[in-house]
Amino acid sequence: MKNFNIKAVLFLNYFVFAILLNSVGTVILQMQQNFGISKSSASVLEGFKDLPIAICSFILASFLPKIGIKKSMLIGLLLVSCMCFVIPFANAFWFFKILFTVVGVSFALIKISVFTSIGLVTDTDKEHSSFMGYLEGFFMIGVLMGNVLFSLFIDDHNPRSTHWLNVYWVLGAISTLSFLFLFFTKLDEHEAKSEKTDLLGDLRNSISLFSYKKVLFFLLCAFLFVLVEQSFQTWTPTFYKEILKVPTSMSIQAGAVLAGAFALGRFLSGFFSKKFSWIYVVSFCVVGFAISILLVLPLTHNIHIDTGTTWLNAPLVVYLFPLMGGLLAPIYPSINSVILASIPKYLHSAMSGLIVVFSAIGGTVGSIITGFVFQEFSGQQAFYLSLIPLSLLIISAIFMNKLKINPKK
Repeated sequence: MKNFNIKAVLFLNYFVFAILLNSVGTVILQMQQNFGISKSSASVLEGFKDLPIAICSFILASFLPKIGIKKSMLIGLLLVSCMCFVIPFANAFWFFKILFTVVGVSFALIKISVFTSIGLVTDTDKEHSSFMGYLEGFFMIGVLMGNVLFSLFIDDHNPRSTHWLNVYWVLGAISTLSFLFLFFTKLDEHEAKSEKTDLLGDLRNSISLFSYKKVLFFLLCAFLFVLVEQSFQTWTPTFYKEILKVPTSMSIQAGAVLAGAFALGRFLSGFFSKKFSWIYVVSFCVVGFAISILLVLPLTHNIHIDTGTTWLNAPLVVYLFPLMGGLLAPIYPSINSVILASIPKYLHSAMSGLIVVFSAIGGTVGSIITGFVFQEFSGQQAFYLSLIPLSLLIISAIFMNKLKINPKK
């Protein structure tokens, strides 16, 4: 396989950050149990993760290729490795604010670098779309493994136990391993560099993207999608613990099932993107997910689950809720690939930065809104609200599909 080594490294880097980024739902649940933090207060962890992603992406996106794509990824991996080895000694909420701030800054470096690298290791639009789908699918495998890993360190018999912090020794080892693999892997970065070598030229490249209507509709799509996705991923463990009344470890494992459904959906998107137009895939997924919300959420009302319930004897709704993620999953890689394939490679870093910025803002807004509605009303109502951004998403995607981009160097 062409560029096999660097592709494998990109998968591994994404895997590491999939675990770290999406552990926020588990950490939110544990903060409530270990430190007595309220839902609305704990929800700010999403902001400590996403706002650094947005700020750093905005600052770095246009000239990151000049810093060096490989060098940027190495810096990100080094930062999170060091932080993971500190967290097992954490004894207060502020430690986790720092953790997710570092993870956010590091992921900004990683994601822009990875998205820029895809254009360097693929040759055609369909290959780009397919690789993007598989990469995002592997990201969800990381989310799944992360939820399983965290659940193994949870003590259901002692909710206030901090034994679960030992999971960060494992995460530190994995991120260090990823650092070493990348360090010894070669990456040809010259195509990612603009002919305009000065900082002003790089900034003009970034600003020029806002002049295209297709880019504006894409950014709205990215914001709306992540708003919905992150609200489900972050609050599923709490939903299972407080609404369905299942054990804590099982609540976290439900996040793993959701991630597994996402992974399957994104791997399938890598296949279907070769067969069908992206707009058909996105439309089918949005409509299917909206219908599944209307069918599945009513089943969670007035449900009674025994304290001894396991995955072997749980009611049907316990399985159905996370499986909805399979319908939501293909949307993000589909719209990202379309916009990146529409522009020259020298603009990929700037575009990747905008993707990360608007995704981060959407994730923060979605988590905070869901946390507030969850606390003040109910978990069901919090998830019913996702029908509003889903409606706006499909409208924006239709407009995006009708527009073209003809950039000039």
